[in-house]
Amino acid sequence: MKSPSRPETRDRPSWFLFGWSWNMSAGHLKFGLVAALAILSAPIASAQEGLGADETAALCHGGGSICVSAKIPVARTTQTVQNWMSPDVGAAWAAGYKGKGVTITMVDDFSSTSRFSGNFGIGVQTQRHGEWTREEASMIAPAATIRSKDFSTGTAVSLARGLNVLNLSYGMYTTAGYSANQIWWAPEESSIISYATKGSAIVSKAAGNDAVAVGGVTGGQQDYLDLALIGKPTAIFVGALSTNGTTANKAQLAWYSNYAGSDQAVQSHFLVVGVEGDKTGLYGTSFAAPIISGYAAIIGSKFTKATPVQITNDLLNTARTDTLANYDPSVYGKGEASLSRALAPVAIH
Repeated sequence: MKSPSRPETRDRPSWFLFGWSWNMSAGHLKFGLVAALAILSAPIASAQEGLGADETAALCHGGGSICVSAKIPVARTTQTVQNWMSPDVGAAWAAGYKGKGVTITMVDDFSSTSRFSGNFGIGVQTQRHGEWTREEASMIAPAATIRSKDFSTGTAVSLARGLNVLNLSYGMYTTAGYSANQIWWAPEESSIISYATKGSAIVSKAAGNDAVAVGGVTGGQQDYLDLALIGKPTAIFVGALSTNGTTANKAQLAWYSNYAGSDQAVQSHFLVVGVEGDKTGLYGTSFAAPIISGYAAIIGSKFTKATPVQITNDLLNTARTDTLANYDPSVYGKGEASLSRALAPVAIH
């Protein structure tokens, strides 16, 4: 999709994905950049229909429908803690918390022809961006219900019963200089912004890969989806660390990751997690956001009466700073998400 010309009042941004794969044979970074995506016409798919991955993507895409993924990879049943995950994930599973009763909706690319390769520990695969982020969330929270929403359709995102988490591993860019309320939002982003504003769903938003502050200008453009979510009670911006941090081996922000910046409204809703691309071949804050989505689902499966606002605050307020090199809130926000600390209370309020 071409960047729109600047109108007098409103503009429509273009999608940018926040993940890529390091192609060792070609020796270059393969960026996930969304161009003009064709709209398909097809009915809704269901998990029971047993379609192939490509068929599922097309059906999820048709008419802007949301569908339960018909094919989630083998990790969904094996539930193996992988070496790219924080050890906290295994501890949560051992305690019986795997995301049951929570719905994670992946708003992403499920229909384009763009694919790239990686390995989350279950074998090398070549998939679309949305298929990668969906797989990662399902591996972190294997008992959660995972739904797929193709972001090119523009239709509103619907919520399921119970606790909802929305995963946004993309940004919406256009010429810098507008305010967020000058942007023409399609029903899709409008619904997401509304849910974050009202506290109806937890929104895990990839911070971006431009090594600038959230909401900052890069190449003369800004991510207006970031700007629209700043200050919203259930929006969490997620940056990437190059590794999972420990007190003995403190982690640093990945070289590409956007950071919190000086805005305290961003700092108070900014978390970081390890994206160990050296193990998976997958880099970018695209792969940080699904970890937080999975964590939110796991927390929701323990605190079954908690609201999206309470779970968001639990994640933010239990983040660690002692596992980060030279902790600074303008870089790391609240700190490295700690699933074990977030699950520790008997109840959250």
